[in-house]
Amino acid sequence: MFKPSSTVGSFVWVKDPEEAWLDGEVIEVNRDDIKVQCTSGKTFVVKVSDTHPKDTEVPPSGVTDMTTLAYLHEPGVLQNLKSRYHIDEIYTYTGDILIAVNPFKQLANLYNDHMVAHYKGAPFGSLMPHPFAVADAAYRQMINEGVSQSILVSGESGAGKTETAKTLMKYLAKMGGRAVKDLSSRRSVEDQVLESNPVLEAFGNAKTVRNNNSSRFGKFVEIQFDQRGRISGAAIKTYLLERSRVCQVSDSERNYHCFYMLCAAPPEDIRKLKLEDPTTYRYLNQSRCIKLEGMDDSKEYIKTREAMGIVGISLEEQEAIFRVLAAILHLGNIEFTNGEETDSSVPKDNKSLKIAAELFMCDEQALEDSLCKRVMVTPEETISRCLDPESAAFSRDALAKFVYARLFDWIVNKINNSIGQDPDSKHMIGVLDIYGFESFKTNSFEQFCINLTNEKLQHHFNEHVLKMEQDEYKKEEIEWNHIEFPDNREVLELIEKKPGGIIALLDEACMFPRSTHETFSQKLYETLKTNKHFSKPKLARTDFTVCHYAGDVTYQTQQFLEKNKDYVVAEHQALLGASRCTFIAGLFPSLVEDASKQTKFSSVASQFKQQLALLMERLSTTEPRYIRCVKPNNLLKPSIFENQNVLQQLRCGGMMEAIEICRAGYPTRKHFDEFLDRFSVLASSTLDKWFDSLSSVQSLQETSGGSWTQGIPDWKVEGSPHGWADG
Repeated sequence: MFKPSSTVGSFVWVKDPEEAWLDGEVIEVNRDDIKVQCTSGKTFVVKVSDTHPKDTEVPPSGVTDMTTLAYLHEPGVLQNLKSRYHIDEIYTYTGDILIAVNPFKQLANLYNDHMVAHYKGAPFGSLMPHPFAVADAAYRQMINEGVSQSILVSGESGAGKTETAKTLMKYLAKMGGRAVKDLSSRRSVEDQVLESNPVLEAFGNAKTVRNNNSSRFGKFVEIQFDQRGRISGAAIKTYLLERSRVCQVSDSERNYHCFYMLCAAPPEDIRKLKLEDPTTYRYLNQSRCIKLEGMDDSKEYIKTREAMGIVGISLEEQEAIFRVLAAILHLGNIEFTNGEETDSSVPKDNKSLKIAAELFMCDEQALEDSLCKRVMVTPEETISRCLDPESAAFSRDALAKFVYARLFDWIVNKINNSIGQDPDSKHMIGVLDIYGFESFKTNSFEQFCINLTNEKLQHHFNEHVLKMEQDEYKKEEIEWNHIEFPDNREVLELIEKKPGGIIALLDEACMFPRSTHETFSQKLYETLKTNKHFSKPKLARTDFTVCHYAGDVTYQTQQFLEKNKDYVVAEHQALLGASRCTFIAGLFPSLVEDASKQTKFSSVASQFKQQLALLMERLSTTEPRYIRCVKPNNLLKPSIFENQNVLQQLRCGGMMEAIEICRAGYPTRKHFDEFLDRFSVLASSTLDKWFDSLSSVQSLQETSGGSWTQGIPDWKVEGSPHGWADG
């Protein structure tokens, strides 16, 4: 590691409980103890072994690539990111990995067309760090080597993943753009790919405690290219929309953006849909947060309508979409009271019921019956059973979630069909923008699935950046010190193992009618009590804690069973399938009876687990690149850099291990011609001898299998901590 200094006058980093690390000067030495006067004014007496040396030659603006730091330790990395952040240099490399720190403000001229042209074709690392450089490197490798690429944008909620993904897509659209427009829509494929972003954000993003524009679904965009490197098609795949947000919003959060946009629509649209102030709707006013700072919902409504037109959603379809949204809002205002019969219910008043029925274009009585009654079919007879007010309210919310989920899926499918896929495309670049790790006061089924996703992505990162890099050194017999890194395989087994994993036990509970969240929790405790990554909180009766790679998260199981059951209420299906609105009826095609499917239970968690497996399989066919997004503070405000917060994210994301590998290994690989052009002047005589035995660069490549780390003389550039590979 790094040998600490014990000389008076030397500069070191010491640990601090508030700021993580502080820099200071050694003013006194007493054997293994030193006294350090920090620049912050604090004084510490610490063990020499508990300090890190400070590089006093690092410029105040920091360095663009962490691998060029003399000391690649925690305080050095942290200080470098902080120095750059405060001068609005929010991007920094660690070898080939880009770290992006969210500025929480607009940075002028950083993403304009001039910058696109600036990065076009520039060798990676030759310009300032930027997502454009990552996108360009992916595009060039795809074109030159015929290898599909993927760019994985990761980080916790609020770190800026969605904006970074949009920046990548903008660059790729410019690189693969065509002059010829799609004659059917008068829009190019790349225009449609870009304009899909605001549409999906409107219907899939919301304000949460940690992020004002949080993606409540995962998204993987595959951009397909033809042989000339032009965009020829695209496919958007979405994962696990947070359905529960439609009818249940936590304090200080908001529902999906589209609802507030609709309530801020032009007066004629408001009248047509019989809308009122958003505070009057139960699905919007639960959290006492209606207005979002810095967001004009009326302007966003207009922008969203324009974007919907570009991606191929007609005006008639747009009208129908917003009709459905308005119907959901009115549906949420239906309240229930006791009916005349025992355990029955009726709407308290018919105003909201009537408007919802009009907008759904269905029979008012049929809507009431679908909410307040259930039909049970037995071999002998058909029985109509009444629901009590609480069950009727649950039925209302289930219908709202069911409708919104179908609407969201329709929008995604419409965008994909409008853009079109190229069956002849051989190569693609995938951009992954998926929810970040979440840990709230209350963590339910959604957080469990989201954190499973992050475990999967972290495992992918570990395998490709940490494990495969070291395996490459072993294969090429390079001398270096092995770096240990946390492997989260055991956590994945805890969740996914069959039988006995958390998902398997949840599915098992869902298949038994008498199961409750209490019996499910007890089964978890009994089965997993010896697993070191699982625990039961002392004072909780039904909670459980998972030791994730990013920290411990305690989950509340109250709604796990309900949220995991992926069933359609037959009355809801029949009601909306019979709608006089062809758009709404099209969202709910009649169910095809299939006895084999009826007997086989398919849960939300199992379907999601399968989706993730397919995503990981797809990523394995590509050359991955990584962008790690970092949230500098929890206030979501500019110019604030919280050391402890940032350091925790770097640790949890495996970045410290990646940085350590870069320090100890060979983070940069260069093609032979580029390497020789850059470094031949340093050892021309050695190269003359070398080429006496090797007739050409081609023969060298054949000798070494295409890798520069074999077949090359054992010489290095003096003073370089990384050898000649870095220059």
